[in-house]
Amino acid sequence: MPAYAGGYGCEMSRPPNLRGPWRSIDRRVLDAVVAVLLFLLMAAELAGKGLEAGESVSTPIAYVLAAAITLPFAWHRRYPSASVACCTAAVVAYSLGHFSAFPGYPLFALTFAVSLHADRRRAAFAFAAALIALSVSLSLQPAGVVTASTWISTVLALTVAWLAGENVRGRRIRLSALEERARVLEREREMRERQAVGQERLRIARELHDVVAHSMSVIAVQAGVAHHVIDSRPELAREALATVETNTRAALVEMRRLLGVLRQGDEPSASLTPAPTLTDVPALVRQLAQAGLAVELRVDARPEGVPEGVDLSAYRIVQEGLTNVLRHGGPTAQVSIGYPGSSVVIEICDQGPRVRGRSGENGPGHGLIGMRERVAVFGGRLTAGPQPDGGFRVSATLPFAPAAAS
Repeated sequence: MPAYAGGYGCEMSRPPNLRGPWRSIDRRVLDAVVAVLLFLLMAAELAGKGLEAGESVSTPIAYVLAAAITLPFAWHRRYPSASVACCTAAVVAYSLGHFSAFPGYPLFALTFAVSLHADRRRAAFAFAAALIALSVSLSLQPAGVVTASTWISTVLALTVAWLAGENVRGRRIRLSALEERARVLEREREMRERQAVGQERLRIARELHDVVAHSMSVIAVQAGVAHHVIDSRPELAREALATVETNTRAALVEMRRLLGVLRQGDEPSASLTPAPTLTDVPALVRQLAQAGLAVELRVDARPEGVPEGVDLSAYRIVQEGLTNVLRHGGPTAQVSIGYPGSSVVIEICDQGPRVRGRSGENGPGHGLIGMRERVAVFGGRLTAGPQPDGGFRVSATLPFAPAAAS
């Protein structure tokens, strides 16, 4: 049967392409179409190919067996092993009839497809079963129909079909792994960006709260003083209004600084006011003294190398603590700032409430929450609560590594 070697070479040079433009087609429909085309190929060869010595005339049984060989391709994705078993059994039965059409093309296509869509174990089973079936089929052919080149070309074509399917499947797996890795990296990048944005928003929220709460508290107290004494003591009212003006301007400066930070990505040259540090605490105390809060300040000698972040956070803790005293305690407060070891220790105490307002008048505040967050960033500790003899005490410790000083 010389046609064994003459026809399969052209067919196998163009293996079925199940991707590309076919991707949008339903896979079951695509497999059914390929199975029908393979059947039509065998039917055309059964009907039109000339017979050689020893070959049988095509009968209805030949077409039935041709359908049994080709149609299992339609469900090879879902039942790969059953498809291979049905096809190979039909090939052996077909070879017993000595019909003229070569049954290897559908087997080549099925081996390629199973190697492409199934796992490696099923692909090896498909190759072994197809090799056995084709070997039996060739050995059952009449003498003179099969030559040595027919054997070699058939085995070679089957091996190429198997290896081609394995290669394409391996490449798909690698591409899928790369795509999944890219998706994971993209998700991680988005998560890091969201975390960075959240941390920056939290930092800005703390800054805004510190600035607004402090300035608005001073403004509210001084505005209240001016309201009550504007008729009886106009000179004191003018002093209170001057304090309101000063704090309003200071708050605006701080707000512009924070807005400048937000615009920094688009305007790198924006001039920003330096962030406050513990060296600015005396100015803060003088400002609060104008608002009517007497502050006793004790500051130890400042060591070298206090990190900027610790310095800023410590200042904000002092500012928030004194703002709370102004709003809820007073009329005096004691502030001590020390540097034992490699840490900053802040203690703020007051002598009890100046005016007892209604419970829950101001709602739950965020001052202590902000202070705890600032301390937690540096692994420090914060204690806050009423004192046994009256008043309120806040103590914060912010450690910093000695290496940061260099």
